[in-house]
Amino acid sequence: MVEIKTDTALAAMREAGRVVAQALAAGRAAAAVGVRLRELDEAARTVLTAAGARSPFLGYQPSFAPSPFPAVICASVNDAVVHGIPGDYRLRDGDLVSIDCGAELDGWTGDAAISFTVGTPRPADLALTAATQRALDAGIAAATVGHRVGDISHAISTVAREAACGMPVDFGGHGIGRRMHEDPHVPNHGRAGRGFRLRHGVALAIEPMLMAGGRTDYRTDPDGWTLRTTDGSRAAHIEHTMAVTEDGPRILTLP
Repeated sequence: MVEIKTDTALAAMREAGRVVAQALAAGRAAAAVGVRLRELDEAARTVLTAAGARSPFLGYQPSFAPSPFPAVICASVNDAVVHGIPGDYRLRDGDLVSIDCGAELDGWTGDAAISFTVGTPRPADLALTAATQRALDAGIAAATVGHRVGDISHAISTVAREAACGMPVDFGGHGIGRRMHEDPHVPNHGRAGRGFRLRHGVALAIEPMLMAGGRTDYRTDPDGWTLRTTDGSRAAHIEHTMAVTEDGPRILTLP
């Protein structure tokens, strides 16, 4: 069942989203050649603690996972698409990094992700990240009153197809609010005019995950969490929590 949020609830989600944006900024600021991924996690933890927020990632264990997630961010590098566990890997010049983070504050949740290059960027990685951002922008622009979830999915997949990028077929965005994952599911592939009809107060986390190799399949690391491209190509993941409103889409995870 899709919960329609009140304007008061959306305002509370905006505050949770602000904490997410600050945690992502701290993680990105900590990222440099030679820095371990767990240090990015530590930077984000500091922000969450200072804000009095709880991590919805830490200890999360969906049905596909063999163990609870051990960190407050996902840190996915190069061919890792999503759900990378931040450990002792030291960042190298040219690494393409995606950080995903959530925050629960006063009972409401925000969720967002960024992708960026450490050190000297490869032109192909810049193009991949730009395409992922365009896909997110297109998905958000389609999230208007009267449209359907399929319109979001179609907008995202159109950009990915134009960029000759693939996306993992089983993963996409989701409703969000009191919990990190709520109805409706927001696929990154879909047909316009299909699915749940959007109305004022629907809150969604929209998150395209583009894979440069153009494929839709992926493999899972032995840790049971990290998803990787099967062909070794690079991946990018960018996400915002947003609200459907009568005044148009409202992004809730900005600084």
